[in-house]
Amino acid sequence: MQKVNVKKLKPDAVLPTYGSEFAAGADLYACIENDILVFPGETVMIGTGLAMEIPEGYAGLIYARSGLASKKGLAPANKVGVVDPDYRGEFMVALHNHSKDTQTVAKGERIAQLVITPCIQVAFTEADELNDTVRGAGGFGSTGTK
Repeated sequence: MQKVNVKKLKPDAVLPTYGSEFAAGADLYACIENDILVFPGETVMIGTGLAMEIPEGYAGLIYARSGLASKKGLAPANKVGVVDPDYRGEFMVALHNHSKDTQTVAKGERIAQLVITPCIQVAFTEADELNDTVRGAGGFGSTGTK
């Protein structure tokens, strides 16, 4: 199992946890002094109180928690946060309220999930032509059944 060093920036920060034996994402917890109100259409930055040392060749992807998104309408504003392996600052989650109701984020609440995944850099090379494929330039639903 790959290890990721985690530094608590605040004493009450909670290390990420997996909700089940085969969970892909580890829950991130709100490390805030007081509950925060998130008004409809508003985005707030919620700190986790944690910094991490993601290994070279990996990236941290921050996704919505399905329960929080479907029940309260709260999900990361940028849809998926990307944390580079050389970032050492606090992990923050920009939570956006997609609902029509004011929502509350409580201290210690699970606010997002973190997936650590392999990631490679490539050399982008300009080309005059690209190899042909059956799909070609078809996009946005072009591979579905007709």
